[in-house]
Amino acid sequence: MASLFRRKSADLVEEESPALELEPELDTKRPKGYTPSKKELGVATPKRPIGNVRRPGAEVPRAARGNLSKEERQEQREERRARRREVTEGMRRGDERYLSARDKGPERALARDIVDSRRTIGTWFFGGALIVLFGSSAAMPPTVRLAANLAWGLLAVAVIVDSLLLCRKLKRLLRERYPDSTVRRGSLYLYVVMRSITFRRLRIPQPRVKVGEKKI
Repeated sequence: MASLFRRKSADLVEEESPALELEPELDTKRPKGYTPSKKELGVATPKRPIGNVRRPGAEVPRAARGNLSKEERQEQREERRARRREVTEGMRRGDERYLSARDKGPERALARDIVDSRRTIGTWFFGGALIVLFGSSAAMPPTVRLAANLAWGLLAVAVIVDSLLLCRKLKRLLRERYPDSTVRRGSLYLYVVMRSITFRRLRIPQPRVKVGEKKI
């Protein structure tokens, strides 16, 4: 009878031991609330595919579309060049479709016409600055340096007076033609001054009125 009980208890131990071996070993030192990873639990995870995988709805990369031929790449370059030439020519002509936000609007077109219709002293500003720079160097005689400094002062005063006259004319014409304009006057005045000190050939958009033209 005793041998029978001993045999049954041994069989029970042998049946329970495989189940105990399948349980993962948990670290008793882990903090409370720790969640074991899939690797620790013995769960296999599928590997991610190697390479560029397109997500649903994402744009297909150029490499996935296949390499373009030499003729197709050349055609794309020609199209981009033609587009740049079109935009540049449109800006020079003053076409509203190609102008930047700085040059758009009838008020700014009026400001350009006011500046372009006369010869401005500001166009001589940078040339005069170079002359003054050389004339006021320490290698020059005192008389030349004095004359250069006086010329610089006179040029600065002339540019300021000329800019004030341009802004005054712009203000008067804005009241007459665009009384409900919401464009800030300060930005328009600065626009006039910056254009007046730019050489006529370098102005963009190009002048559409001739020097001395009264009809603006």
